[in-house]
Amino acid sequence: MVDVVAQMGPAFLGSRLKRLGERMQASAAQIIADAGIPLQPGHMAAMAALRTGPKTIGQLADASGTSQPGMTRTIGQLTKLGMVADVECDDQRSRMIGLTAEGTRTVNVIASDVWPRVGMAAEQILDRLEGDFLRQLAVIEESLSEASIAERAMQSEPGRLTLLGWDPALAHEFHDINAEWIEAMFVLEQTDRDVLENPQERIIDSGGDIMFVHAAGLGIVGACALQKTGPAAFELTKMGVRESARGLKAGEFLLEGMIDRARQLGAEKLYLLTNRKCAAAVHLYEKLGFEHDAGIMADYGARYDRCNVAMLYTGV
Repeated sequence: MVDVVAQMGPAFLGSRLKRLGERMQASAAQIIADAGIPLQPGHMAAMAALRTGPKTIGQLADASGTSQPGMTRTIGQLTKLGMVADVECDDQRSRMIGLTAEGTRTVNVIASDVWPRVGMAAEQILDRLEGDFLRQLAVIEESLSEASIAERAMQSEPGRLTLLGWDPALAHEFHDINAEWIEAMFVLEQTDRDVLENPQERIIDSGGDIMFVHAAGLGIVGACALQKTGPAAFELTKMGVRESARGLKAGEFLLEGMIDRARQLGAEKLYLLTNRKCAAAVHLYEKLGFEHDAGIMADYGARYDRCNVAMLYTGV
């Protein structure tokens, strides 16, 4: 099953972070429960802030980065649990909240047992990453403080397309984009696997190239390869575009770029192999200068069991 949230890239960043947070908080809740503490992860920020002394609702909201109504609900829950209570304040206009004796005992247990265990578990995950993730997270938070997603979206140009050259770090995109559409319509053949799992060896090192199309707000949405099959012969192969880019003409943009790249590589013969089921793609190939060719079918068609269409580029 395709992970739609992951596939949608930056456009679904908020949903992905929310999903990640829910998974981590569910595990943290289990650790808290195992320690015999009657609290939830959502209570932790308020408890941590109150360790340093009494605070107003506004101060607690600022310290945790939450809304005042949300913090009011949290304090109401902690009050019912006997963890916090109102404390005397010189300013009668402000409500000051402090830890009770039970709250102090509980937060000390949390600080000595729960938070270190959760922290060490999180560090094990962070150690697998490159760069300072927490600093990167802080940059995202700072950027949102400067301008919200809504404000930035109003100034952006949705769907702006850009061609990107081969980068080994994008090998998984090349694999996933193509495996997705091939498996949805056909059967992934060994010939497909050889190329998708070894793009550097099968395409790049043999004199071909791979390009990607990036859509603003969506990330990498398409990929295509030029596989060198002779001194000046190239097969245009493994061209796929994600469903998320539908309506942006990313396929046409990518195909035009691949034709230009084939010229740069000195291609005298540029051909492709496909299937009649890919009707929209065949129409696009015809539109941009490919013609059905029996000779190409005879010479190369046996490469794929699914091949029943062979085309040769005849455009200027």
